[in-house]
Amino acid sequence: MKQKEKEYQQLIEDLREIASQKGIKVRFEKGDFNGGYCILKSERVIVINKMAQTQRKLIILVEALKEIGVEDIYINPKIRNIIENVEI
Repeated sequence: MKQKEKEYQQLIEDLREIASQKGIKVRFEKGDFNGGYCILKSERVIVINKMAQTQRKLIILVEALKEIGVEDIYINPKIRNIIENVEI
């Protein structure tokens, strides 16, 4: 695994933890969809296509967390900077 790929994987894990703190489940599913934040039977979920490239998975998580809003919880400044400043 390339170094950049490992960094993306770690960022995905960090972002999953943030989603969990907000009470949101992150699911990796197979199918013909882009993914994103949704409410499914009153459960808040971020659905990500598990066939997507790692970088795309990361982008979907960042977009979803921006939509949800994470201003009310502590996040490592490096991760917060990624969430706030990544233009998608």
